[in-house]
Amino acid sequence: MLTGSELLAKVKELGDVSKSDLVRSAGYVSTKKDGTERLNFTAFYEALLEAKGVSLGDGGGSGGKGRPGRSLSYATKIQFNGNLLVGKAYTAQLGLKPGDEFEIKLGRKQIQLIPLGAAEEE
Repeated sequence: MLTGSELLAKVKELGDVSKSDLVRSAGYVSTKKDGTERLNFTAFYEALLEAKGVSLGDGGGSGGKGRPGRSLSYATKIQFNGNLLVGKAYTAQLGLKPGDEFEIKLGRKQIQLIPLGAAEEE
């Protein structure tokens, strides 16, 4: 199976051939139990993207810890009871622990959470 610059060169060399022929000539083929040929399109396209410098999901946004889940949106809503929830993913990203205390500062269109230790230093 071709990878990297060899794969890019092969794709460029073959030009306008069918996708099946392209995958086959790059070596992304396996044999099924019944002896027929199976073209591995996914592996081919992943290798092609990698060769072009696009990295696919090794760890996602989780820094390599556990399974990747949804990506953080950095947006939230006020809950039905008026509370504003900051989720665990956000607090973990900041290294916050249960019991950490903050001063709440209200701005014109913003809310700032300032760690109590940092507020005393200013």
